[in-house]
Amino acid sequence: MKSLLFSFLMLFSVSSIKGQTQPWQGKFEPIDNMIKPPNTYRTASGAPGRDYWQQRADYKIKATLNESNNTISGEETITYYNNSPDDLSYLWIQLEQNVNKKGNEDFGSINNSIKEGMTSRQMQFLTRAIDFPAGYSIKYVKDSEGNNIKTMVNNTMMKVKLNTHLKSGESTSFSIAWSYPITDRSMYLLSREGYEYFPADDNTVYLIAHWFPRMAVYNDTEGWQNQQFQKLGEFALEFGDYDVEITVPEDHIIAATGLLQNSESVLTKTQRKRMDEARKSFDKPVMIITQEEAKANEKQKSKKQKTWKFKAKNVRDFAFASSRKFMWDAQAVKLPTNTVMAMSFYPKEGLPVWQEASTKAVMHALEVYSEATFDYPYPVAISVNTSNIGMEFPMISFNGGRPKNGKISNAAKQGMIGTIIHEVGHNWFPMIVSSDERKWMWMDEGLNTFLHQRTVAERYPDFNSVTPKSIVPFMSGDKNILRPIMTTSDSELMSQFGANFYLKPTVGLQMLRNSIIGKELFDEAFKEYANRWKYKHPNPGDLFRTLEDATATDLDWFYRGWFFTTDHVDMELSNVKWFKVYEKNSNIEDQSNSSKIKIETSGKSIQSQGQSEGFSNGPETITVSTTPDAAYGQFLSRIDEPQLRKQLSGKNIYEITIKNVGGLVMPITVEWVFVDGSKEINTIPAEVWRRNEYEIQKTFIKEKEVKEVNLDPNFEFADTNQENNSFPKVKQQSDFDSFKEKKGNN
Repeated sequence: MKSLLFSFLMLFSVSSIKGQTQPWQGKFEPIDNMIKPPNTYRTASGAPGRDYWQQRADYKIKATLNESNNTISGEETITYYNNSPDDLSYLWIQLEQNVNKKGNEDFGSINNSIKEGMTSRQMQFLTRAIDFPAGYSIKYVKDSEGNNIKTMVNNTMMKVKLNTHLKSGESTSFSIAWSYPITDRSMYLLSREGYEYFPADDNTVYLIAHWFPRMAVYNDTEGWQNQQFQKLGEFALEFGDYDVEITVPEDHIIAATGLLQNSESVLTKTQRKRMDEARKSFDKPVMIITQEEAKANEKQKSKKQKTWKFKAKNVRDFAFASSRKFMWDAQAVKLPTNTVMAMSFYPKEGLPVWQEASTKAVMHALEVYSEATFDYPYPVAISVNTSNIGMEFPMISFNGGRPKNGKISNAAKQGMIGTIIHEVGHNWFPMIVSSDERKWMWMDEGLNTFLHQRTVAERYPDFNSVTPKSIVPFMSGDKNILRPIMTTSDSELMSQFGANFYLKPTVGLQMLRNSIIGKELFDEAFKEYANRWKYKHPNPGDLFRTLEDATATDLDWFYRGWFFTTDHVDMELSNVKWFKVYEKNSNIEDQSNSSKIKIETSGKSIQSQGQSEGFSNGPETITVSTTPDAAYGQFLSRIDEPQLRKQLSGKNIYEITIKNVGGLVMPITVEWVFVDGSKEINTIPAEVWRRNEYEIQKTFIKEKEVKEVNLDPNFEFADTNQENNSFPKVKQQSDFDSFKEKKGNN
């Protein structure tokens, strides 16, 4: 037995295809050595382990927004819970506003090239010729007894040196007083927050985010996540409860994370009555502040102040928007386990499209994402209009897209609605399924874009949406500069940022769902991942393992190629052979064509036609003979060869040869176009490439004669070159032939 097994293994270890021994093939090797190994914190199934832990931080914040000088100041108390097995002698605090200080290490790194014909704003991004104040002023850091705590600031991170060690299982409270100048969003690139000034009515909209000193993440995979904030890589944050008081001019309206606690103090009786109506309105939004009321409010410029109070439970961040310009509408959205208030805040400059479309888009996002993962757990979901880009925070998002003089193109409207859906969708990834954006941005942007595109496809079918074809130009690019998806956020080239972190993961998940795993099984696995890791901190390996665990599908080949390499899909249909089967009972050699093989008695003759002539010349002959007894070895049973011949009689047999030109293995879909005009599709799983990653042959039996064969007819796998996907091939005119024709014509 051992001898036979050894011989069998040796046969396949040195197997040759078409006479050539194949080199070592690694595209189907496990990715175990490429991701974090499982342990008691994170299991091999992709689920949190029995010893999984994460830290927690609760915040009490009192802040004041000063409109006269565009500053914000505050005092906060952080209660930090050390759930780790480690004792901590210091903590790390994030100070993201310091990234805007001139001279900090991020300055100029995103876009640092001068080009002819630059705009003044582009030159400002490069040179900061107009300087502006930015960054935190820390007044004090004190422990719960009022004693000063020593600190050290390194760019966007502050080290808090605890007066006593924080032991495992214990908590500590400390206070920070701080202030910073709010930056003008038009003054710098990638402005996720700040203020927008409206000169026509001398008013301002404030978008306040990553505005208070926040705890960095301490976790089981790397300890402190204290990587500097450099604008591209976003945030890694701990969950906690928030109790926030915000003092603003009396005529301002605030939209914020959490539930408003003192509506009777900050809203009028009419506004509160309208909110009660909105809580019962499931079919359309109710205007809480109308256009006329907002216009009147713009003219007040109150010097008095009022304080808004909010509470939010189990969130990882807090953001707010404040202005006297806001219109406000709200609508109830009924989910299976929760009723959510969908709201939009926008200046009159957003009319009419924001009043028509924003809250509706919020509703669609809530419904589709909840169905795909878990019901949205928070009480509100808010969309705030901004001048450009989009940015997400728990329960609130700042969304670009604004008409010009009340008019907006169809493309711009699609972009606006897509932005709202995308940013609301971030409530799931990463606000609840809390991956590390600073390190693995694709884990939130890619997964979120996948569901964002699903929402668009289901609720806005006339809109353009991402498909595998969308990623082809990127994957066809220069391999010398392309980088794999598994690249940390701040290491990505700006020119590749959107394609690599948004589109390519989205297309990969679409292929898994639609073409590799199947919708029903994939949807269960994706929902399993979301529910396993909600309110927790997953890593890439946790996602990869969960999708395999919940589908019983080996996907390491897909992860390796799609996420860890820059290979692309380019499958070439290099040859198709046609064989026709018929009975031939003769003991003589066929002399009609000396190149044909001898036909055996009682055998089946099969005719073949290769690629040089297409299918036009019909098949040529080869021989299928009766199997000799020696070929069966010691098996006593025999194939019913007459029955086999009967089953094949009159059938068309086609052998196709496919080459893997691009290097990325994928399943293969083959479309058969028959002579009578009908079509049929066969699917070959990716595993067909296991024994030869560069070229495979596959045989099919067809009742009808074939006119044409095509690979990937529905463009499921982002094949970068469809010109080599068909047989017979369309003769391509060479550049030299074209040159000769032109010379002849001249």
